[in-house]
Amino acid sequence: MIPLLFPRFLRRWLRNPPSHLRVVALLVAVLCYGASGFLYFELAAKPELGWTDAFWWALVTITTIGYGDFFPTSAGGRFLVAVPIMLFGIGLLGYVLSLAASALVEAKTRAHRGLGGMKLNNHLIVINFPNLSKVLRVIDELRHANALGHDIDVILVDEDLEELPPELEQRHVHYVRGNPTRDDTLSRASVDEAAHAVILSKNPGDPHTDDRNVAIVLAIEGREHKARTVVECIDESTLELLHKAGCDRVVCTSRFDAHFLGSEVVNVGAQDVVEELLSNLTGEQLFLTPYDKASRFSEVAARCRELEHIPIGVRRDKKTLLRVADDFEVHAGDSIITIGARRIRL
Repeated sequence: MIPLLFPRFLRRWLRNPPSHLRVVALLVAVLCYGASGFLYFELAAKPELGWTDAFWWALVTITTIGYGDFFPTSAGGRFLVAVPIMLFGIGLLGYVLSLAASALVEAKTRAHRGLGGMKLNNHLIVINFPNLSKVLRVIDELRHANALGHDIDVILVDEDLEELPPELEQRHVHYVRGNPTRDDTLSRASVDEAAHAVILSKNPGDPHTDDRNVAIVLAIEGREHKARTVVECIDESTLELLHKAGCDRVVCTSRFDAHFLGSEVVNVGAQDVVEELLSNLTGEQLFLTPYDKASRFSEVAARCRELEHIPIGVRRDKKTLLRVADDFEVHAGDSIITIGARRIRL
């Protein structure tokens, strides 16, 4: 089969070769014509000339540089060799530049429309594009987090976004367009090498938006990945299903809406306080710092104060313990809850 197909493929390839091979063939032909013609007409007057000199002269003449170290003195060398390759060289050079410009524009357009793929490592993936303001807030918050850093690469994955908005392009966000439940889309976003994956609710008003996020989580968890997945959900009844699907953390925004509304009624300004504690952009933040040895809380609290942090409690086995006594025993594996300006290590 192969001996029969290869000649047919070769004939078709030679009949209609790729554009870059045409350029190479034209360049080689012009160089050979210029070098051989230069030697033919000039070798009698300059016997010290060689093929290296001839090819060098042809190359600098094609590119219209013309150093002047070699030049034809005979009429044949000037009018039958030099003038034709000068004229042809200008056209060939323009053709090469146009091909390069077209390739650059096409690559930029494909990247802007999310049609390509990204080969990144330890990056952040944001899946779904509910609206521009929300995606901007999420990316800005995560990039200002000390644990991730300002320079972390970000890839946005969405199925419906026509092209990357200028605001995201200015933040050097990459874009991959496609269905995030499909393996080919996840592979183009290098999800297996990502450090974090944040899955936003595509349409908070759609009752099926949580079901789609469950499908996305299943698609990611079905791969051998190292990303820590955080999923947004609207309906509180979906929490258990998302945990069973294998995601690391679930944020139920409807639950927080109720908390904020109720708290603001009885404690005016509570929302502003919580917002500052949760935001990485300004003010003090709330931190959960892992602790790897057994100790009394008073000793841990003293260490926190030395690092200009305010200790307020302990997180243990998915339970939050606030206002613990000084003699409270902190176990290895607990997390110390503190308030401070930057992340610390205990």
